[in-house]
Amino acid sequence: MAKELWKGNEAIAEAAIRAGCDCYFGYPITPQSEVPEYMSAHMPKHGRIFVQAESELAAINMVYGAAGCGMRAMTSSSSPGISLKQEGISYLIGSEIPAVIVNCMRGGPGLGTIQPGQSDYYQATRGGGNGDYRTVVLSPANIQEAVDYVQEAFDIADQYRNPVMVVMDGMIGQMMEPIEWREIPKRNLPSKDSWATTGRKGRAEHNTLNSLYIEPELCDVHNQNLSRKFAEMEKNEVRWEEIRCDDAEIVITAYGTPARIALTAIEVLRSEGIKVGLFRPITLWPFPEKALHELAGKDHVKAILDVEMSSTGQMIDDIRLGVEGQKPISFLGRAGGVIPTVEEMVEAVKNTLKEVQ
Repeated sequence: MAKELWKGNEAIAEAAIRAGCDCYFGYPITPQSEVPEYMSAHMPKHGRIFVQAESELAAINMVYGAAGCGMRAMTSSSSPGISLKQEGISYLIGSEIPAVIVNCMRGGPGLGTIQPGQSDYYQATRGGGNGDYRTVVLSPANIQEAVDYVQEAFDIADQYRNPVMVVMDGMIGQMMEPIEWREIPKRNLPSKDSWATTGRKGRAEHNTLNSLYIEPELCDVHNQNLSRKFAEMEKNEVRWEEIRCDDAEIVITAYGTPARIALTAIEVLRSEGIKVGLFRPITLWPFPEKALHELAGKDHVKAILDVEMSSTGQMIDDIRLGVEGQKPISFLGRAGGVIPTVEEMVEAVKNTLKEVQ
């Protein structure tokens, strides 16, 4: 199959169209503005709906309305814009409405910088809205994965009647790479007729969607049902990648752009006789905790080095939970749009190795 050169954000938008996205609602914000720009030009050509909303809050509530009618709906934004969508995301989950949400992350906190970052990990995996909830969070490390995961995200969302997030640092949204448009395996999805608010269609009652449960017992039952669904996601959707970990003394944990850079650092270190591998979570939630635990328990592994585009580390909390104290964990973090270099990773690995020898 011939490869085509695409910019990340534009490829994401095209992937959503190919996945059958019926409606896109968004608002421009760097570094993801090419997504709504592409959608504005191409969605009408396919007879689909594009709306540039007046705000991020409006956009996510438009997603609620369209997806609640059974449409495949999507929004995208970057960091502070996703923050504004958090209430709507909580409503979507509480009402069991599927949707796809893309976050092309920039540095923070606050308005921060327009440069790439990874400091939205807590926001994506813990949730910035109210209540007990989870979203499957997919994290591509290249544009090929981005287009594959965005297409699959629509099926995952429909299968569980739950929003799915695709998060990537702004570097992946802004870079260009050759990709293949390949067939994504389709899931056997349930019909939306039983719940979507499409009118009576011969039924005695309207379908209704609601996240409000005044009676505490009813709200408790609803939450328990949601918890069972989240457990199914955790059982079925966890993904990760291990590279050269079979004999690694130091294991680098990273996702997104830092994981790409780690591949070069590993080659440099192995050329010097230092055995290093990469453990890359692909689903940030459900986090591949069991796989990391098993890897950390192997005798040849001496320590873990977590690398993030975050100054304090956020994924490192899940690394600690997975490792469960079996091996020491060190950290290399850069923030504000600064990207860790190969040289910094090599030095951090060598320092980590010195500490455990």
